[in-house]
Amino acid sequence: MADQKEKAKIQKYLISVSRIEQKIYLIRGQKVMLDADLADLYGVETKVLKRAVNRNRERFPEDFMFSLNNQEVIRLRCQNGTSKTGRGGSRYLPYAFTEQGVAMLSGVLTSPRAIKVNIEIMRAFVRLRRILASHAELARKIEELEKKYDSQFKVVFEAIRQLMAPTEKEPKKIGFQLKEKRAAYGRR
Repeated sequence: MADQKEKAKIQKYLISVSRIEQKIYLIRGQKVMLDADLADLYGVETKVLKRAVNRNRERFPEDFMFSLNNQEVIRLRCQNGTSKTGRGGSRYLPYAFTEQGVAMLSGVLTSPRAIKVNIEIMRAFVRLRRILASHAELARKIEELEKKYDSQFKVVFEAIRQLMAPTEKEPKKIGFQLKEKRAAYGRR
């Protein structure tokens, strides 16, 4: 019986990689997770997470964590429909954690849930890195194919252009034309 309760607890803690991937944003050219999303995943309040980070500020240099500016917050709010600051939402600029910053959080938040969640988050970052690498490889292969077949299709496109080009005909005259000869009128 105790074993089933333990399994139920573990299932509750498990977080799907796809749920984590939805919370990874591209900000300032870096893949990051926001403090509120991390707090939700870890099962703590955002203020608790921020307090732990602020107590250990030396562990989080700029390349591990940075604070968003107002424009970035507005852009995220428009994309995600987050709450306004005056209505119970966040009153402070959120922190954005890079992959290294999330890894560093495991040393700051040491609960069993935080450790398990951190493992899943690291798996999500690794999976995204693999996907990006496969997309880069696919783009390279497509570029090679374009270069290879450009010369062959160039001939086809040139033939189509020649077929589409109008043949040279005598230009038609505009206006009403008489087929009679003109009468010669002279000047006096």
